[in-house]
Amino acid sequence: MGTDYRHSDLTGKIIGAAYAVYNALGHGFLEKVYENALAVELNRLGLLINFGPEIEIKRRIFDQ
Repeated sequence: MGTDYRHSDLTGKIIGAAYAVYNALGHGFLEKVYENALAVELNRLGLLINFGPEIEIKRRIFDQ
């Protein structure tokens, strides 16, 4: 990217992947669509990713 800073090569790959996803999909999708597409693109570039642990949410249903 022309700037010398720590991890500049990795940062350039990630930003490039984000632009590639947006250019391919455009706007208007839910965040999860972009997240999944970015995961595919980053994996294609050989980067291992983890978007964080899945969280189980339990809903309490009240009788009316």
